[in-house]
Parts: sequence; C-alpha cells; structure tokens
Amino acid sequence: MPRTRILIADDHAILRTGLRLLIDAQSDMSVVGEVADGTEAVSRAREAQADVVLLDLTMPGPPATVTIERLVRLDPSPRVLVLTMHDDPVYLRTALQAGAAGYIVKKAADVELLTAIRVVQSGGTFVNLTRPGEAEAGHAVRPIPRASPAGGQPKPLSQREIEVLRLLAQGHTNQEAADRLAVSIKTIETHRRRLSDKLGLKSRAELFRFAVESRLL
Repeated sequence: MPRTRILIADDHAILRTGLRLLIDAQSDMSVVGEVADGTEAVSRAREAQADVVLLDLTMPGPPATVTIERLVRLDPSPRVLVLTMHDDPVYLRTALQAGAAGYIVKKAADVELLTAIRVVQSGGTFVNLTRPGEAEAGHAVRPIPRASPAGGQPKPLSQREIEVLRLLAQGHTNQEAADRLAVSIKTIETHRRRLSDKLGLKSRAELFRFAVESRLL
C-alpha cells in the first residue's frame, strides 16, 4: 500500500526534524520534503505531489490563508493540515474557510497528530482546539457526525438555535451571546444543551466545525 506523502512547512528547523522522525517511523507515511516559507510550500508540494501538507500559520512569505488557497488549487491538490501554536477559534475559522482540511495545535500529543494526518488524508476533517473549562488538554475533536447519536437523521434546528450556534461558533461566550440576542444566559444555556442533544456535539470546536461545514458562517 502506498505511503501518504507528507510535506512539512514550518520555519523552525528543530520542529521539522522532530516531525520527520515521527512521521517516517510510521509504516503508512513518509516525508517528501521540508520547507520554511509559504512560497516554497506551494512549489515543493507541486513538485513532490504531496498528499498532505503540514502547514504552520506564521511563516515568512504570503499570508497563511493565501498559501492554503494556493495549495488547494494545485492539481492534484494536497490536503492541508494546519499545525500551529494558535489555540484560537478565530485562526481556526480563517484556516478552514481558506480550504484547510484540519487544524491541530502544536501542544497536542504525537498520536493526535498522526490521527489527524490519517483523517484528513482519508477525506475527513480534523480539529484539535480547546478552550478553558470546555475540554481536557489534548482533547481531539472527532469527525462531524452525519447522523444523530441514535443512528437516525439529525433533528432540524430552529432559527434561534441557528443564531445561537453561529454566535458560539464565532467564539462568543454564553453571556455575550445572551447580550447580543437580548435573552438571559439561562436561555442560551438551554439552546446550547438542545444543540448538543440534536447534533451530538459537545465542545465549542465541534460546534464551530459543524457551522463551517453546514455553511452557517
């Protein structure tokens, strides 16, 4: 079985070395190149016909969103997995909207990175993002479910639930969402519980990714 061809794009040489050692030790993966800026990432991904590009958001060259957009327009196009220090929904939203297939913070465990590579290579979306009080460190967000936990179709959302989902996915706290919608925080908490029950999604990152994939943002 062919190995997944991976390009590492990060301007920290020590990190690149560590990632290469980790990836090349896997029987189903191999590193086909290392680059230190966005422009090189695009040209090298084309030359090496990379399947997956591990991309840092803060490198020399064009803005990361431009690099992502150029990568996903290649033919054949690699899957872009952002590997970053930014544990922030704003960066996550920007990367996914530009075309990234996954987003994982550098503090994540090695096993989560390998899982993320396999998920995006297989056509899925992988997000590792935590916010204080919402998830334990190292929590990996599972692929967005296409059906309810019971195996049936997801229950439809009301207009107000969609409004709450959008606000939470944009990074607003429960109180901020309540203020924007002129309702009590208990009302927002109730809507959030209903969203969780209907969609089978627990964390804010999961809600965000569902909103992006459903074109609600």
